[in-house]
Amino acid sequence: MQEIGVLTFHRCINYGSYWQARCLVEGLRSKGMSAVLLEHRSGRVDRAEWRCALQPASPVLTTAADRQLYASKIRKFVAASGSLPLSSPFPMENPAEMQNYELVIVGSDEVWNLEHPWYGHVPLFFGEGLRAKRIASYAASFGSFTSPDRLGKGWCDKLRRLDRIAVRDLNSQRLIQTTLGVDPDLVLDPCLQFPQSIRALGREAMSEPYLAIYGHSFPDWFKRGVQRSARDNGLRLVSIGYHNDWADEQRIDTGPEAFARSIAGATAVATNFFHGCIFALINEKPFVCALSSYRLNKVQDLTEMLGARRRVVTEATPQSYYREVITSPLEAEIAGSIATLRNNSNRYFGHVLQ
Repeated sequence: MQEIGVLTFHRCINYGSYWQARCLVEGLRSKGMSAVLLEHRSGRVDRAEWRCALQPASPVLTTAADRQLYASKIRKFVAASGSLPLSSPFPMENPAEMQNYELVIVGSDEVWNLEHPWYGHVPLFFGEGLRAKRIASYAASFGSFTSPDRLGKGWCDKLRRLDRIAVRDLNSQRLIQTTLGVDPDLVLDPCLQFPQSIRALGREAMSEPYLAIYGHSFPDWFKRGVQRSARDNGLRLVSIGYHNDWADEQRIDTGPEAFARSIAGATAVATNFFHGCIFALINEKPFVCALSSYRLNKVQDLTEMLGARRRVVTEATPQSYYREVITSPLEAEIAGSIATLRNNSNRYFGHVLQ
C-alpha cells in the first residue's frame, strides 16, 4: 500500500482548515491509500494561532465571558485534530526529522499564501526539505496573495520541483500560469470532493428554524440586510463559532463536528468566509455572502467557478434582494459545475496516485 503524507494547516483553529484536512486524508484512504497528515510542530505558530482564536475580531477586544468560550472552542479543536490520522511529529523548521514517504500531497488551504500572518514564507509548504520520492499539490491556494512579481524566483524554483500541481481557485491558477508557464489542474476543495464524513454527521435539531451566521467583522449594510430578511421569514439568527452581537443566539464554543451539524440544520447561511459558502453548498442550503479583503479571491473565484455569483452581495445590493436570495434554492448550474470539477479532481488523483 502506497504511503502518502498530506501537508496542510490541519491544526488551525478554523472549521475549514480542520475539515479540508480531514476530508482529504479520508478521501485518499477511501481510494486504498495509506494516508496520514504530516504532524509538523511549531511553538511560534501555536502561539499565534491561539492568540488569534482568543481574539478573532482584533483589534476589537474579546470580553472575559467570550474569552472563556473561545478557550473552550480551542480545546475542542485540539482534541479533534489530535484524533485525525497523524504522522510522527517533527519540527516545522526541520523536516529532516520526518519519515520518508512515497508521495507527499501539499494542500489544500492557503499553503502558498506569502501574506499569511504566521504560515507565510515557510519553505516546507513549497516542498522544501520534504522527504518524499514525489511531491504534488491538491487544491493548493495562494489565498489573498495576488502578485506574480512579488512571488520571486526563489519561491518559483521551489514550486517547479513539484511533480504535479493542482489548485482550487482562479487566482492561484493565474499565478502558476504566469510565473511557471504551466497550466495547473483546477480541482475541488476536499470538503466538496469528499463530503461523505460531513454528511454522515446529520443535522442539528432545533425547535424553530434558524439562519446560521458564520464569520465575523461583517459590514453594517450586510447585517441590516440579513436581519431584515431573517425577520421577514421567521428565522432566528444563530452565530456559530464567533460572537456576532446582531444574532439572536451565540454558539461560540462549537466544535468542528457540531459546526457541520449546525450548518446542515440551518434553513439558510449568511457568511463572509470561504468555507461558509462550501458548507452551504455541501448541504444545498441557500446562502448569502459578503466579500472581505482577506478572503476576496477565494470567495469570488469559488462563486464564479460554480455559477453562484448571485449569492455574493455588496453595499449597493438592495435590501429586498436578501429576502430573495436566502429563500431561493441554489442555482441549477451549481450541481453541474461541482460534478465537472469533481471529475477533474478524480482524473488528477488518477495521475498522481499511480
